[in-house]
Amino acid sequence: MIFVVVEEVVPGSQENGNKDLASVCLMFGFTIMMILDVALG
Repeated sequence: MIFVVVEEVVPGSQENGNKDLASVCLMFGFTIMMILDVALG
């Protein structure tokens, strides 16, 4: 679901042919954010 949102809603992050890299980095960042939220919350 996150991948679909990144692909469709955030087109600015996919400029210059970095489509897959932008999607993977956003999913990685979201995962780290959730881990920190659970660990510190």
